[in-house]
Amino acid sequence: MNYIAFDSHKRYTLASVESSRGNLLQEKRIEHVPGALREFLSQYEKGSPVAVETIGNWYWIVDEIEEAGMKPQLVNAGKAKKMIGSVNKTDKLDARRLNKLQRVGVLPTVWIPPAELRDIRDLPRTRMIFTQERTRLKNRIHANLTKYRLELIGVSDTFGVKSMPELEKRISQLPIHTRYATERLLEELRRVAGMG
Repeated sequence: MNYIAFDSHKRYTLASVESSRGNLLQEKRIEHVPGALREFLSQYEKGSPVAVETIGNWYWIVDEIEEAGMKPQLVNAGKAKKMIGSVNKTDKLDARRLNKLQRVGVLPTVWIPPAELRDIRDLPRTRMIFTQERTRLKNRIHANLTKYRLELIGVSDTFGVKSMPELEKRISQLPIHTRYATERLLEELRRVAGMG
Protein backbone atom coordinates (compact mmCIF):
# COMPACT_ATOMS: atom_id res chain seq x y z
CA MET A 1 0.00 0.00 0.00
CA ASN A 2 1.11 3.53 -0.78
CA TYR A 3 0.29 6.77 0.97
CA ILE A 4 -0.78 9.58 -1.32
CA ALA A 5 -1.40 13.20 -0.39
CA PHE A 6 -2.78 16.02 -2.49
CA ASP A 7 -2.01 19.66 -1.80
CA SER A 8 -4.74 21.04 -4.02
CA HIS A 9 -5.27 24.57 -5.24
CA LYS A 10 -7.72 26.17 -7.64
CA ARG A 11 -5.91 25.21 -10.85
CA TYR A 12 -3.51 22.45 -9.86
CA THR A 13 -2.67 19.77 -7.30
CA LEU A 14 0.76 18.79 -6.02
CA ALA A 15 0.69 15.02 -5.45
CA SER A 16 3.16 13.27 -3.15
CA VAL A 17 3.39 9.48 -3.02
CA GLU A 18 5.25 7.52 -0.35
CA SER A 19 5.76 3.86 0.41
CA SER A 20 4.47 2.35 3.65
CA ARG A 21 7.97 2.92 5.07
CA GLY A 22 7.97 6.60 4.20
CA ASN A 23 10.17 6.48 1.12
CA LEU A 24 9.28 9.19 -1.39
CA LEU A 25 8.17 7.49 -4.61
CA GLN A 26 6.93 10.41 -6.66
CA GLU A 27 5.95 14.07 -6.51
CA LYS A 28 4.13 15.67 -9.38
CA ARG A 29 2.22 18.82 -10.18
CA ILE A 30 -1.06 17.91 -11.88
CA GLU A 31 -3.01 20.56 -13.74
CA HIS A 32 -6.75 20.47 -13.10
CA VAL A 33 -8.18 19.01 -16.26
CA PRO A 34 -10.93 16.38 -16.17
CA GLY A 35 -9.52 12.92 -15.47
CA ALA A 36 -5.95 14.02 -14.72
CA LEU A 37 -6.04 13.09 -11.02
CA ARG A 38 -7.76 9.80 -11.77
CA GLU A 39 -5.15 8.98 -14.41
CA PHE A 40 -2.29 9.84 -12.04
CA LEU A 41 -3.74 7.58 -9.33
CA SER A 42 -4.28 4.67 -11.72
CA GLN A 43 -0.57 3.75 -11.54
CA TYR A 44 -0.82 2.94 -7.81
CA GLU A 45 -2.38 0.14 -5.79
CA LYS A 46 -6.15 0.41 -5.58
CA GLY A 47 -7.47 1.07 -2.10
CA SER A 48 -4.54 3.28 -1.14
CA PRO A 49 -5.50 6.25 1.03
CA VAL A 50 -5.38 9.70 -0.56
CA ALA A 51 -5.32 12.68 1.79
CA VAL A 52 -6.83 15.94 0.52
CA GLU A 53 -7.54 19.04 2.57
CA THR A 54 -11.00 20.60 2.85
CA ILE A 55 -10.68 23.28 0.21
CA GLY A 56 -13.48 24.89 -1.78
CA ASN A 57 -13.25 22.53 -4.74
CA TRP A 58 -12.86 19.17 -2.97
CA TYR A 59 -16.09 17.62 -4.31
CA TRP A 60 -14.76 16.80 -7.77
CA ILE A 61 -11.33 15.85 -6.38
CA VAL A 62 -12.93 13.26 -4.08
CA ASP A 63 -15.01 12.02 -7.03
CA GLU A 64 -11.85 11.39 -9.08
CA ILE A 65 -10.11 9.69 -6.14
CA GLU A 66 -13.10 7.35 -5.73
CA GLU A 67 -13.31 6.71 -9.48
CA ALA A 68 -9.64 5.64 -9.39
CA GLY A 69 -10.51 3.03 -6.74
CA MET A 70 -8.67 4.85 -3.98
CA LYS A 71 -9.82 5.76 -0.49
CA PRO A 72 -10.23 9.54 -0.07
CA GLN A 73 -9.24 11.00 3.29
CA LEU A 74 -10.74 14.47 3.72
CA VAL A 75 -8.44 16.32 6.10
CA ASN A 76 -9.39 18.96 8.65
CA ALA A 77 -6.79 21.49 7.48
CA GLY A 78 -6.77 23.53 10.69
CA LYS A 79 -6.15 20.53 12.93
CA ALA A 80 -3.53 19.12 10.57
CA LYS A 81 -1.58 22.39 10.59
CA LYS A 82 -1.61 22.46 14.40
CA MET A 83 -0.40 18.86 14.55
CA ILE A 84 2.41 19.55 12.10
CA GLY A 85 3.42 22.77 13.84
CA SER A 86 5.86 23.94 11.21
CA VAL A 87 6.33 27.48 9.95
CA ASN A 88 7.85 26.40 6.62
CA LYS A 89 5.07 26.05 4.10
CA THR A 90 5.38 24.84 0.52
CA ASP A 91 3.18 22.56 -1.55
CA LYS A 92 5.73 19.74 -1.32
CA LEU A 93 6.18 20.08 2.42
CA ASP A 94 2.42 20.25 3.01
CA ALA A 95 1.80 17.08 1.00
CA ARG A 96 4.69 15.24 2.66
CA ARG A 97 3.41 16.21 6.10
CA LEU A 98 -0.07 14.90 5.28
CA ASN A 99 1.52 11.60 4.27
CA LYS A 100 3.48 11.49 7.51
CA LEU A 101 0.26 11.96 9.51
CA GLN A 102 -1.36 9.18 7.44
CA ARG A 103 1.53 6.77 8.04
CA VAL A 104 1.49 7.21 11.80
CA GLY A 105 -2.31 6.96 11.91
CA VAL A 106 -3.15 10.41 13.27
CA LEU A 107 -4.47 12.18 10.16
CA PRO A 108 -7.40 14.38 11.35
CA THR A 109 -10.15 13.48 8.91
CA VAL A 110 -13.73 14.59 8.52
CA TRP A 111 -16.73 12.70 7.19
CA ILE A 112 -17.20 12.68 3.43
CA PRO A 113 -20.90 12.63 2.57
CA PRO A 114 -21.90 10.54 -0.45
CA ALA A 115 -22.06 12.40 -3.79
CA GLU A 116 -25.88 12.51 -3.80
CA LEU A 117 -25.97 14.03 -0.33
CA ARG A 118 -23.26 16.56 -1.23
CA ASP A 119 -25.53 17.72 -4.03
CA ILE A 120 -28.64 17.89 -1.81
CA ARG A 121 -26.77 19.90 0.83
CA ASP A 122 -26.43 22.77 -1.62
CA LEU A 123 -30.19 23.42 -1.38
CA PRO A 124 -30.29 24.52 2.28
CA ARG A 125 -26.98 26.37 1.84
CA THR A 126 -28.47 28.37 -1.02
CA ARG A 127 -31.61 29.07 1.01
CA MET A 128 -29.39 30.32 3.85
CA ILE A 129 -27.61 32.72 1.47
CA PHE A 130 -30.93 34.09 0.21
CA THR A 131 -32.20 34.46 3.78
CA GLN A 132 -29.09 36.40 4.77
CA GLU A 133 -29.40 38.60 1.68
CA ARG A 134 -33.08 39.24 2.41
CA THR A 135 -32.19 40.32 5.96
CA ARG A 136 -29.42 42.66 4.72
CA LEU A 137 -31.77 44.29 2.21
CA LYS A 138 -34.53 44.80 4.79
CA ASN A 139 -32.05 46.26 7.27
CA ARG A 140 -30.75 48.69 4.66
CA ILE A 141 -34.28 49.82 3.73
CA HIS A 142 -35.13 50.30 7.43
CA ALA A 143 -31.91 52.32 7.89
CA ASN A 144 -32.72 54.61 4.95
CA LEU A 145 -36.22 55.28 6.29
CA THR A 146 -34.95 55.81 9.85
CA LYS A 147 -32.42 58.44 8.71
CA TYR A 148 -35.35 60.65 7.67
CA ARG A 149 -37.82 59.59 10.41
CA LEU A 150 -40.02 57.84 7.84
CA GLU A 151 -40.02 54.36 9.40
CA LEU A 152 -43.34 52.56 9.84
CA ILE A 153 -44.29 52.50 13.53
CA GLY A 154 -46.69 49.98 15.09
CA VAL A 155 -46.62 47.65 12.09
CA SER A 156 -45.92 43.96 12.71
CA ASP A 157 -44.40 43.36 9.25
CA THR A 158 -43.06 46.38 7.38
CA PHE A 159 -42.69 44.27 4.24
CA GLY A 160 -46.03 42.45 4.46
CA VAL A 161 -48.81 42.71 1.86
CA LYS A 162 -50.91 45.05 4.03
CA SER A 163 -47.97 47.35 4.83
CA MET A 164 -46.51 47.54 1.32
CA PRO A 165 -48.58 50.53 0.09
CA GLU A 166 -47.55 52.57 3.15
CA LEU A 167 -43.93 51.46 2.77
CA GLU A 168 -43.88 52.57 -0.86
CA LYS A 169 -45.46 55.92 0.14
CA ARG A 170 -42.74 56.48 2.76
CA ILE A 171 -40.01 55.56 0.27
CA SER A 172 -41.45 58.13 -2.18
CA GLN A 173 -40.92 60.82 0.50
CA LEU A 174 -37.16 60.19 0.71
CA PRO A 175 -34.69 62.63 -0.91
CA ILE A 176 -34.11 61.83 -4.58
CA HIS A 177 -30.88 59.79 -4.38
CA THR A 178 -31.79 57.94 -1.20
CA ARG A 179 -35.24 57.25 -2.72
CA TYR A 180 -33.65 55.86 -5.89
CA ALA A 181 -31.30 53.64 -3.87
CA THR A 182 -34.11 52.43 -1.59
CA GLU A 183 -36.38 51.63 -4.55
CA ARG A 184 -33.56 49.49 -6.03
CA LEU A 185 -33.15 47.75 -2.65
CA LEU A 186 -36.88 47.01 -2.56
CA GLU A 187 -36.76 45.64 -6.13
CA GLU A 188 -33.91 43.33 -5.18
CA LEU A 189 -35.74 42.27 -2.02
CA ARG A 190 -38.78 41.32 -4.08
CA ARG A 191 -36.57 39.21 -6.34
CA VAL A 192 -34.72 37.48 -3.50
CA ALA A 193 -37.79 36.93 -1.35
CA GLY A 194 -40.13 36.04 -4.22
CA MET A 195 -42.45 38.91 -3.23
CA GLY A 196 -43.99 39.32 -6.68
